[in-house]
Amino acid sequence: MSKVIVLGAGLSGLASAALLARAGHEVTVLERHDWLGGKSRRVTVAGQIMDTGPALVTFTGVWDKLLESYDSLGEKQSKTAREIADLEFVKLNELGRYYYKDEITDLPVKPDHKWFEPWQRFEKEHAPLTEPITQLLTKLPMDPKALPSLAKIQRRYGIRLTTSWYLNALKWLPQDLKDIIAIHTLNAGIAPSKTLALYASMTAVMATDGIRVPVGGVNEIAQSLGKLATAAGVTINFNEEITSIKKRSVETKNGFFTADYIVSSLDPQVFKSLMTGKPALPARMRSCSGIAIYGVLAKPLPKNTVTHSVVMPDDPNDLYKKLEGNRLPNQTMAFVNYYKAREIYPNNKPTVAVLLTAPADGGNYDIQHPWVRQEITRISNKLGLKQPITELFEDHIVLDPAYFGSWGAPGGALYGATKPVWQSGPFHNPQYMNPLRPWLYRVGASVHPGGGIPAVLGGAMNSIAPLLKKN
Repeated sequence: MSKVIVLGAGLSGLASAALLARAGHEVTVLERHDWLGGKSRRVTVAGQIMDTGPALVTFTGVWDKLLESYDSLGEKQSKTAREIADLEFVKLNELGRYYYKDEITDLPVKPDHKWFEPWQRFEKEHAPLTEPITQLLTKLPMDPKALPSLAKIQRRYGIRLTTSWYLNALKWLPQDLKDIIAIHTLNAGIAPSKTLALYASMTAVMATDGIRVPVGGVNEIAQSLGKLATAAGVTINFNEEITSIKKRSVETKNGFFTADYIVSSLDPQVFKSLMTGKPALPARMRSCSGIAIYGVLAKPLPKNTVTHSVVMPDDPNDLYKKLEGNRLPNQTMAFVNYYKAREIYPNNKPTVAVLLTAPADGGNYDIQHPWVRQEITRISNKLGLKQPITELFEDHIVLDPAYFGSWGAPGGALYGATKPVWQSGPFHNPQYMNPLRPWLYRVGASVHPGGGIPAVLGGAMNSIAPLLKKN
């Protein structure tokens, strides 16, 4: 039986721990904080629960494959992984409602909108990539079984490697609709000119496959992974702030741990700092951060308000340029996630999360900051509200770049340092596993610059696949 230390109780760390324990390893998770989920954290505001981090779940087939893998390992259980996890997903009615310049459209685009026909063509051409993408998310990059999926994807994009390059080649697609599709690359924290063409397909794939939210909120995924890990025999230690990492050993403020293998979900810069003892500094090129405002509403928003709204800047290129320069843009992209009382969450009051894309400047922001007030007013006007949405709050909290930087990547970069486009996919840097450090495996934030929950869970399965066989 090999001893394994997992650094971080985020989604990737918990998934890795659960599978490794099922495979027979002795697994201990070290978590700096007192909660499960990492960025996917549960907070309480005015007695109502809300989840930070990812708000939506795509490619739920990856979750199914994780459960299948759990069941296939180790001895037979009295309960299946699905029964232990006890997680139910609810499909939302739309991908989102988008506000761009003078246009308002849902995705999928509705028949009465002028973009309906080009959207139909775009969705028809890209929806078939759902299964190939799911396959790639759950297989090692060089796995021969991944080749058919890679071939299907390559045929769609040809030599057009980046999102912007590919979309610009679609002359039949309206420019404003291209801008809406392209802005989803900020889900990985970087501009469409720096992101694989695969991101161009995500809106169509998500519109066809649907987006979902677990009953109770996204943090329920972390809770379910915690149940799976505990059922497999994992020990989870909270409030273990790591002070040093050496070959096969980890020191925290509370103690010293040794293991045969270390699985890290820490940001690469943070990990390097703990290995070398040198402070982690913000990378010159880094992904965006966010100013996340979580509020409890004194009364519901207008009846036509959808669950997920996206308010875009009038000039997306200014946004990309300013974020790359770590400066506040003239206008930003904002997600507005609205839940009525007893919708998804067991709350008795309506709640809203207003998530402003922001530079990773490590700064402190609140709702009185001039730029935040400017954007809140603009967003509220777009949504058709008669007053700034913050004036409807009963109570709220704000998570800013300083918060994200206090335990993640320097400057609060949500997805760490950015990499050249060719270092995406099978050429991740850092790699899942470096032959020069056979005792170290990387998962989650330690590898992926973004990609959401399916990439995190699929990446964890891919990374530790060789280790599952080493017990």
